[in-house]
Amino acid sequence: MKLRLPRWAAVVAVLAVLAGGGTWVAVASDQPPPVRRADQVLDLPGARIDTSYFTAGGDGRRPAVLLGHGFGGSKDDVRAQAEKLARDGYAVLTWSARGFGSSTGRIGLNDPAHEVEDVRRLIDWLAERPEVRLDKDGDPRVGVTGASYGGAISLLAAGYDTRVDAIAPAITYWNLADALFPEGVFKKLWAGIFFSTGSVGSVGAGPSSAAGPSAGPPASACGRFTDELCALYQRVAVAGKPDAAARALLEARSPSAVGDRIKVPALIVQGQTDSLFPLSHADAMAEAIAANGAPVAVDWIAGGHDGGDREADRVEARIGAWFDRHLKGDKNADTGPAFRVSRAGGVDSTDGQALLRGATADRYPGLSAGARAVALADRPRTFANPAGANPPAISAVPGVGGSLASFSSLGVGLSMDFPGQFAAFDSAPLTAPLRITGSPTVRVKVASDSGEAVLFGKVYDVGPDGRQQVLPAQLVSPVRIEGAEEGRTVDLTLPAVDHEVEAGHRLRLVLAATDLGYASPAAPATYTVTPQGALTVPTAPAVRTQAAGLPWWVWGLPAAGALIAAVLLLTARRRTTAPAPDPALAAVPLQITGLTKKYAGATDRYAVRDLSFRVEQGQVLGLLGPNGAGKTTTLRMLMGLITPDDGEIRVFGQAIRPGAPVLSRVGAFVEGAGFLPHLSGRDNLDLYWKATGRPVEDAHIEEALAIAGLGDALARAVRTYSQGMRQRLAIAQAMLGLPDLLILDEPTNGLDPPQIREMRDVMIRYAAGGRTVIVSSHLLSEVEQSCTHLVVMDRGRLVQAGPVEEITGAGDTLLVTVAGELSEPLVEKIGALPGVGSAAPTEGGVLVRLDGADATALIGELVRLDVPLTGVGPHRRLEDAFLTLIGGGSA
Repeated sequence: MKLRLPRWAAVVAVLAVLAGGGTWVAVASDQPPPVRRADQVLDLPGARIDTSYFTAGGDGRRPAVLLGHGFGGSKDDVRAQAEKLARDGYAVLTWSARGFGSSTGRIGLNDPAHEVEDVRRLIDWLAERPEVRLDKDGDPRVGVTGASYGGAISLLAAGYDTRVDAIAPAITYWNLADALFPEGVFKKLWAGIFFSTGSVGSVGAGPSSAAGPSAGPPASACGRFTDELCALYQRVAVAGKPDAAARALLEARSPSAVGDRIKVPALIVQGQTDSLFPLSHADAMAEAIAANGAPVAVDWIAGGHDGGDREADRVEARIGAWFDRHLKGDKNADTGPAFRVSRAGGVDSTDGQALLRGATADRYPGLSAGARAVALADRPRTFANPAGANPPAISAVPGVGGSLASFSSLGVGLSMDFPGQFAAFDSAPLTAPLRITGSPTVRVKVASDSGEAVLFGKVYDVGPDGRQQVLPAQLVSPVRIEGAEEGRTVDLTLPAVDHEVEAGHRLRLVLAATDLGYASPAAPATYTVTPQGALTVPTAPAVRTQAAGLPWWVWGLPAAGALIAAVLLLTARRRTTAPAPDPALAAVPLQITGLTKKYAGATDRYAVRDLSFRVEQGQVLGLLGPNGAGKTTTLRMLMGLITPDDGEIRVFGQAIRPGAPVLSRVGAFVEGAGFLPHLSGRDNLDLYWKATGRPVEDAHIEEALAIAGLGDALARAVRTYSQGMRQRLAIAQAMLGLPDLLILDEPTNGLDPPQIREMRDVMIRYAAGGRTVIVSSHLLSEVEQSCTHLVVMDRGRLVQAGPVEEITGAGDTLLVTVAGELSEPLVEKIGALPGVGSAAPTEGGVLVRLDGADATALIGELVRLDVPLTGVGPHRRLEDAFLTLIGGGSA
């Protein structure tokens, strides 16, 4: 039966909705109940605030959630999260803060008299809604959440309004003065981004993008900022360092100013890759709120303001559960552990995507738990602060984000320190893996001939060869030291990170005189630094990484391998008599002559045709070609797994046939390896070697393991291994017996950049001992860095073979990518730089041919010229050569 309302009743219903102050809009949803949204503008003192109100479901009262947006954004940025919370049974109110979106008013950086007071009036508004549950008259049951700018307002709301019942701040600050002026040093790039964003009104920055133009024209030289904030920024930017008044103003608008009043359950989500609001801010929040007696949980996500995975789905689900427990009163809601940190956990075997695994503890450990002393070289180091603080060292660069990772291809890592402008102090190689979780600390003595010093402390993870170094999360800690004419001893707190240092690596403490993101003294000075003891490293031993789930191939591959072996034994062709050994090739690891193979059913398509090449001892040979080039078929014939139709393969002079004795001198890792998951890595290797029937003393397990660098992980069950550790175990298995010829098919497949670097080191170390490595890979940049020689195949045929330098050609050309287009005069200035041969515009940037300068010097000059660079890297010479050789195909 259908109920049809009279027309007048429908009109009355519409008018009743409009009388509520907003226009109700049906929001499409994949799942019932539908979400309703009411958009309206509230007239508040000094501003008109644009809001959206979301509800779903029946007529019962429900808790409310205020959902704030990030700096430079608007209410539209959080609409999807608001709709989800509404479907989960909350009344959700979003708004554009003063000066953003369609809201008017001036930006006060969460001024208690304006932005915080706006939130108090929004809570008043919620208290009048018939859908919202009340604790008492005028007091709605309400939680507040948001990221960055919105995260800070959630903390401030809880400090200024006792009606707030729970909060979930994300990637935000505790003390804004500490964020922009850490240890008295001006964080000039991030501050500049803030004020540029506020000046134009609609340009996004930080965690959110802008949502349309802001209302009205800019109000001052600093756009929509209040006059006092405009004056503050201009004063500090000119001076290059903060004054007491600047600190006092920002501190008064920070959650830390009301930290003793925040007494509600708080879920604190902070980013690990965040040079704007680092993990130390979350630590200060947790300490203060827990001291007030409120429940606190801390979650370190993988991403942050500098980029990376924000884990949006997981974080929003956890915030929902947090509010279910503390707003709805659902005692069964799983709010998660007291502490969680996201760590790299291999790859998804179904789609090859990187996985994150959580490490948890039943209490928040802080930033100094499980302190361990790591001795450093303690000889004094003297270095200079250059005139004008230029060129500056580079760590995190706001606005470039992930593009900065391309600098690693220049051989200087993701962070760069200019010679003569830093002091470095190394530890001895670690004998076991070391997981750093928290803030390392060190005591140093600093002397400055000017009496003042600004230093930037950082801890690198340095590879076994001493050249490859990684700066965890790209973070540095600045410090201003005064009264250092005769030397002054200071305790430095270094960036909080969660990072594992492999066995065999070293820690390197670096104190630099400059950093691109910060203001340094313009006057030249000379600094002398001497460590006054060991580097203290927190390890948080109570934090345990969750075990990875077992993919099907852990069990399936061994079974499949056994089945294939049985089939081969039953169906193998009768072996033909092998040709006699060739004494002239006894020292040649591999020679292939006229190799040809056509699979059954292929009429005119050869998998491999007339292929010939030779590999010498000590070479790392890269086997390249597009899909279908015949690389895997060639490797299978080399291993004796399939029989060629024509041609010959000789390994150390011996002709290859299935089961040929010379194959005992060959180790192979082709298309993955299977292990018994319940056994340790060591037990898996012992079992594999016993199956060969060869003497135990011939295994050389210790040597293979030293090269693979697995450390203490060998004693753990393989099911707890990350993908990178499984790959290294597979390499160790291939190296058992220290074979003279090692064959690796896609050894870096699915690994993250640090794991790829480790695999590259393994190959280079192995060949350095006089052995030979053949690697098939699609990663041209890795091939270019690790291989000495190349064989390029296409459609089964040899295209070219020879040294890498011969195939790629000479020259030293870099690709500089930039934001927007460069003017011709600026391109000409780049071409006229010392040590630059030429500069030519290209799509997305400029091609720069070096003629005496190095990449590090070029980057410094580009920064000096204010080039809006977004990345610098080699002009992928191998890629160009490869594509030319195969006629534009793709690997």
